[in-house]
This record gives sequence, structure tokens and C-alpha cells, in this order.
Amino acid sequence: MAVKKIVTYPAEILEEECEPVQVFDKKLGKLLNDMYDTMVEFDGVGLAAPQIGLAKKIAIVDIDDEIETIELINPEVLETKGEQTGPEGCLSFPGLYGEVIRPGYVKIKAQDRKGKFYTLEAEDFLARAILHEIDHLHGVLFTSKVTKYLNEDELEGLEAE
Repeated sequence: MAVKKIVTYPAEILEEECEPVQVFDKKLGKLLNDMYDTMVEFDGVGLAAPQIGLAKKIAIVDIDDEIETIELINPEVLETKGEQTGPEGCLSFPGLYGEVIRPGYVKIKAQDRKGKFYTLEAEDFLARAILHEIDHLHGVLFTSKVTKYLNEDELEGLEAE
């Protein structure tokens, strides 16, 4: 496994539409493993391929120890409902945080590392993390959705809630 370098804004790849994955092989599996190691190393809850310099529709989300790492390959949002407002940050914007409004529920269709299709429903923070990563695959950055930027003190106050 290898930890990759995080691409930071204003790198152009972060604002590009990514290409769908066509080949599901050992190389893809290694890439997903490397993405996981990179996400953990930089203390993230998700990572999208453009954040390591690859314009492919690949992302991972891992919000806690209770839920297995979610591998999102060629993900599509099927349905969203409700609304939630909460703090977000991004490994490609070190030290920058803001309040973002997102749906409270999402249903997606994606493929796993073997190319098998699956659907997944998520709510609350998991829905937020999945939608943040899917945005990356379409060149959409969280900064375009921030309603208010947060400083470290405000962020700590929100995390305590």
C-alpha cells in the first residue's frame, strides 16, 4: 500500500468532470487500497480520485469504525430528500472549513471494485460525506456550496454538539 500526495486547490483537475471507470482489475483494487491509506494518513472521512491526481469516477468514504469503507465507482445519485446544514472541510483545502447545506438523505447506485452494481441509502453525516465525494467526481468543490466560512473556534463548538 502507498500513501499518495493530496492535490490541493487551485489544481485544475479538482474542477474537471471525471471519466467513468471501464476496467475492473487488480490495478483498480490497488488504487482503492492506496486511496484508503491516503485518506487515513491525512485524517479524512472520504477521498476522491481527482484529489490524488486521477480524473476517474472513483471515491471512498469511511466515517467511522462501525461502517465498512464504502467504495464508490461510477456513482450516480438516484434520490435525495430533506435538508441538513453542517460543517465541512476538504483535504484539498487544508485548514478551510465552512457550513454547507446538503440533503439529509441520499440513495445512490455505484459499482464495487469488481464492477458489481449496488444501491446504498444513507442519512445525516454519511449522506453528507457521500455527496461531498460524488461532487468531486463532477468537478464541484465544497467551497461553491459554503453558506458561511468557519474559524477553528466555531468548528470546535460545532463538533461538541
